[in-house]
Amino acid sequence: MSTQQLVYHGVGVSAGRVIGPVLRMPDPIIAPTDGAPLPAGRTAQDEIQRLQEATGSVAAQLKARAATATGDARDVLKATALMASDRSLLKSANQLVSGGTCAESAIWEAADAVATQLSALGGYMAERASDVLDVRARIVAQLRGVPAPGIPDSDQPFVLAAVDLAPADTATLDPAKVLALVTSDGGPQSHTAIIARSLGLPAIVAASGTTALDDGMQVFVDGISGTVITHPGSEQEHLAVTYANREPLPEFDGTGVLADGHLVPLLANVGSGADAQAAASAGAEGVGLLRTEFCFLGRDTEPTHEEQVQAYGAVFEAFGGKKVVVRTLDAGADKPLPFLTDTTEPNPALGVRGYRTDSTSPGVLARQLAAIAQAASEHQAQVWTMAPMISTPAEAGAFASMVSEAGLPTAGTMIEVPSAAVLAGGILNRCDFVSLGTNDLTQYTMAADRQLGSMAELNDPWQPAVLHLVKATTDGAQRAGGKPVGVCGEAAADPALAVVLVGLGVWTLSMNKRALSPVAAVLRTVDLPTAQRLAALALDAESAAEARRLVRAELPELDRFGL
Repeated sequence: MSTQQLVYHGVGVSAGRVIGPVLRMPDPIIAPTDGAPLPAGRTAQDEIQRLQEATGSVAAQLKARAATATGDARDVLKATALMASDRSLLKSANQLVSGGTCAESAIWEAADAVATQLSALGGYMAERASDVLDVRARIVAQLRGVPAPGIPDSDQPFVLAAVDLAPADTATLDPAKVLALVTSDGGPQSHTAIIARSLGLPAIVAASGTTALDDGMQVFVDGISGTVITHPGSEQEHLAVTYANREPLPEFDGTGVLADGHLVPLLANVGSGADAQAAASAGAEGVGLLRTEFCFLGRDTEPTHEEQVQAYGAVFEAFGGKKVVVRTLDAGADKPLPFLTDTTEPNPALGVRGYRTDSTSPGVLARQLAAIAQAASEHQAQVWTMAPMISTPAEAGAFASMVSEAGLPTAGTMIEVPSAAVLAGGILNRCDFVSLGTNDLTQYTMAADRQLGSMAELNDPWQPAVLHLVKATTDGAQRAGGKPVGVCGEAAADPALAVVLVGLGVWTLSMNKRALSPVAAVLRTVDLPTAQRLAALALDAESAAEARRLVRAELPELDRFGL
């Protein structure tokens, strides 16, 4: 076996430097024969019953895993469970069974047709195609009585290598066993990247060529630079040891502040009461993004008023007296709901999603606002409410009126669409605050699907074009009287980029709770003029890579803390 070092380049999405043996994701479930007939002695009704039991079992397994998961993992598992119980998928499979096809072949072919349709739509719906294929493999495994595909088991810690990971797999990564994560596909804001960051796992995505990595091969994974090196030598061993012995991050004391005393409140992104309790325990100064989808996903019908009041109240309870920013239901695109969204849209990422669903399904948003208002009245949290997918000042004004009519005091909007950033001043003349969703803002600005590994270079929040839109937003806020601007996208969790965002005029940063300590530690090492100077460097750069390099070179504390 050759011991020549090979270097693979990808996108580092979660910091860390480790050496370990590779374990690849196991081979996928083998496809059944196309149109295989009903087994001898079984009727079509027998096979339909088997199929119903298998799909029900898979959905129940995923829901059970969701019940014990937290944060992003719970949301991912709930969405996958919903796909497993999709009525249209089961109906198509049952029709094939009625025509004489066995259950395994029927669900395989039905899911393939759905996945092909979704892939052709592109954007968010193309991501759902991988969910369908993952669910298909789990159902067939259940029908065959064999283990479902998933993370390999090992007595020793390992580097997990894969083409990409299904959402249900990323949600069950065990950081005690998985040293690092390397995928040849995926993007900086894919499920894989988001879960890796929330678990603190070193991770690299879009690392072309890493499909050649064999089980047992020793590799060096650098989640900071985005490189994978086979047969690591003394230089890589030194880097890994240095990282392992890095200076411990100081525990976040609950106050985000720059070296000169300039306050930058650090908030948490949460998706449930349990998430909120964990974030409060980690010192978060409030909630910058409450994803209310957690109350709706995995359901065929809208949750009742009482169910919503209880769910939101659990979050408000954890942050009594502190700010909690509630994002109203962001349904559509990658989060279709059977009672709200139209899955036949030709391009759902640019269709009826977020606030726009109120025009096609009026009443759902008003009822949600009523539930938020009642929950707020029963607790002491300072509740701010914002709508996703606002594109114009008129939409912002209409939403603000709905918020006021519901009896809620503070209305805002997400800035995810470039038009909203450009017109931020007008939007803020009609509402009280805005929050930048950098995940979607990057995707829409760069016209690059955030799930595609081939688009990873473009789909990077360090892109100067995206940073210019952040600056346009903060400039608009100043023209509107100095109204608050926050960031709740993944960009806020990058300590170096956090410095740039503050330098651009952002007031607050919201992130997963694990990022609070590293972001706070780096912010404390710079004053506001330094942050503004570094922001100017990033704005003047010609690429995301240049912007990142220039800024990181000015922040030696990143190496000190292994960030």
